[in-house]
Amino acid sequence: MADSGTETPSIAYKVFTFEDERKNARESLCVSIPEVLDPQFGMYVWPCAVVLAQYLWMHREELRGKKMLELSAGVSLPGVVAARCGAVVILSDAADRPACLENCRRSCEANDLGDVPVVGVSWGEISPDLVLLPELDVILGSDVFYNPEDFEDVLVTVFFLLRKNPKAEFWTTYQVRSADWSIEVLLHRWNLSCIEVQLDQFDADTPELAGSNLPGNHSIQMMKITLKTEDAGQKAVHRASP
Repeated sequence: MADSGTETPSIAYKVFTFEDERKNARESLCVSIPEVLDPQFGMYVWPCAVVLAQYLWMHREELRGKKMLELSAGVSLPGVVAARCGAVVILSDAADRPACLENCRRSCEANDLGDVPVVGVSWGEISPDLVLLPELDVILGSDVFYNPEDFEDVLVTVFFLLRKNPKAEFWTTYQVRSADWSIEVLLHRWNLSCIEVQLDQFDADTPELAGSNLPGNHSIQMMKITLKTEDAGQKAVHRASP
């Protein structure tokens, strides 16, 4: 399918039902996500997206009113779940991929989220749309660490956003594809720190989530990335200065 929009994409809607039985009253959330059947990056639900969405669902009581940006949203499952749980969400994907941006809008329409903005944000590019983003509490990204050639560009964008929002966190899930791939050196270079979130802490250590067969047998991990304390502190002091 060409991004020019000259061909009509073939769309299928996949339903995900998130459930929580931790309380006496069982709670659930059902979302509908459009997938483009001509598979291309960002146009169908990846295993990492379901795991990140599960984390958001299990922490939904903390999301209300939080200002969130999803990077490389594509089908936008995590962002849609966050918005349905009361977060103030902005969806983004690469500025030069209009088909992905259109699918973000399609996901919003399918879930009655007409007030969720969609903007073009490309990794590694400090564009006007990136600079003009409002204050953020959380940045979301599922499987953005897919191609090692892009790792630094992803972290350049994350670092810019965290410097602008020093108290924010980047929540990301990624699929372990090679033991040789690591972002540790890049995190150090960009003065970022991370903690790993164990999947069993939010009932995601299972091959099937939200009524789907994802994440399957894929090895998925979750991290929270922040500015190192001294950098965040310096930025906060600078902001407070007259």
